[in-house]
Amino acid sequence: QEEKLWDAIKITAYVLGTCLLIFTALVNSVSWYMQNTWDTSGHFWQTTWLKFYDHFEGNEWTIFLLGAALVPSLAFWCFNGILMVADVTGKPTFITRYRIQLGKNDPVDTKKLCQAIYTALCNQFFVSFPMLVPMFYIMKWWGNTFSKELPTFQWFLVELSIFTLVEEILFYYTHRLVHLPLLYKHIHKKHHEWTAPIGVVSIYAHPLEHIISNTLPVMTGPMIMGSHIVSISAWFSLALVTTSISHCGYHLPFLPSPEFHDFHHLKFNQCYGVLGVLDYLHGTDTVFRQTKAYKRHRVLLSFTPLSESIPEAPKRTE
Repeated sequence: QEEKLWDAIKITAYVLGTCLLIFTALVNSVSWYMQNTWDTSGHFWQTTWLKFYDHFEGNEWTIFLLGAALVPSLAFWCFNGILMVADVTGKPTFITRYRIQLGKNDPVDTKKLCQAIYTALCNQFFVSFPMLVPMFYIMKWWGNTFSKELPTFQWFLVELSIFTLVEEILFYYTHRLVHLPLLYKHIHKKHHEWTAPIGVVSIYAHPLEHIISNTLPVMTGPMIMGSHIVSISAWFSLALVTTSISHCGYHLPFLPSPEFHDFHHLKFNQCYGVLGVLDYLHGTDTVFRQTKAYKRHRVLLSFTPLSESIPEAPKRTE
């Protein structure tokens, strides 16, 4: 067991080191190009931000609510609104072709869907939004969040990397925590009522779980970095849309693969994290790696559903 752990640590260090080198190269090339593009349009964005700031007369609380609550919520519900049309009607059919668990939610149970929407709204209004109050005062203490000067594109990329790392660590271990039998029975079981999840189920959870496992891992990164409200708004929106993709039940072209987390809902004791690095280190993805779902766990770069190009093996007949 110790040898396996040591091998996993060495492999993880190698992978992270390689990723760091690649990331450095990208920062010196792609981000340079993007920064030039940003600089070209920077005057427009900077001017727009100043107009927005002046429109609200520098009222930091209003600006914070709009950026940290309203914009991410609109991103979440607009994205999930499109998915729910497909879930309920089965149209457009080109989307339903990409369903991961074939035959499930076809169509979705509208009673269960309404319950999920109600719970998601309650979690947003009565859990997530109140948690923004202490976050606001922490960000105000940093003193950079409401600066009239926008962050550079390179700095936003650095922040995004740190946000992602912090979320991965916190989400993995808090997720493992709520899978302990006692906590699972009374808290996390609610989320796992959906063995074939849909997008809105990403925040369908017990309020306590929504605090420790859904909200805090996303909020902590910006609080550590003292990020600008524009960075916070972009990160919150990205996090909500990404977790919706992970739960949506469709492996759509050109979007991040949801196979990893969909498998977690199917099997319960596999694939606890977001990126999968900690799952590999702790051996909580071994069953997943032996499945066709693992082979399908990649960005789909064509319009042929992976359930067709990499189908499940036919079941043996007795």
